[in-house]
Amino acid sequence: MIDLYFWTTPNGYKVTIMLEELGLPYNVLPVDIGSGEQFQPEFLRISPNNKIPALVDREGPDGQPISIFESGAILIYLAEKTGRLMPGQPRRRYAVLEWLMFQMASVGPMLGQAHHFRRYAPEPIPYAIDRYTKEAGRIYNVIDRRLAERPYLAGAEYTIADIATFPWLRSHKWQGQELERFPNLKRWFDEIAARPAVERGLAVLSDRLKRGPISPESWQTLFGDKQFERR
Repeated sequence: MIDLYFWTTPNGYKVTIMLEELGLPYNVLPVDIGSGEQFQPEFLRISPNNKIPALVDREGPDGQPISIFESGAILIYLAEKTGRLMPGQPRRRYAVLEWLMFQMASVGPMLGQAHHFRRYAPEPIPYAIDRYTKEAGRIYNVIDRRLAERPYLAGAEYTIADIATFPWLRSHKWQGQELERFPNLKRWFDEIAARPAVERGLAVLSDRLKRGPISPESWQTLFGDKQFERR
């Protein structure tokens, strides 16, 4: 059995989608990042960077429990555990890892900055809004060009590279982007959104999903000085 420490963020959804695609049984352990549960000592023992998701597989590679943090590492672990959604042939495998690293290094960080400065910054900073909105558009264009040549990011097969990238593009309007400007990306996005396992993965804790402006207390927890306390 797998214990998944989760909250309703793009990185969290990567793992629920992956687990649903694989059909693996798992327990969801909510970590409410708006109320500061990610700073609890018991969670930090599993995820020292105080970020979700994190995973504990009670039946690890040697039959003993293993804990893993960082969503990309979790996806690789689950793919290797099951032999699915990441090919074993070296050229195809490295194509998957290239686009997974692209998501981890560019898609998540840059779209997250666009999202933050357009939606959550305490005051508008035109330079930051312009810079990160344009960078988000550049990244969308990179993906669109790639998907003009092949059906999925790593080639002919749906893989963890697609699973990692898709949740970050769901908030495209908050990043200042319109999917209609990127027809190849939109084709891919719509196809993935219609997958039953994706729908199930996105439904996890949907009743806890925050909508509308966040409270001042949650803002301080997510973006204020609490983030920088030494633990």
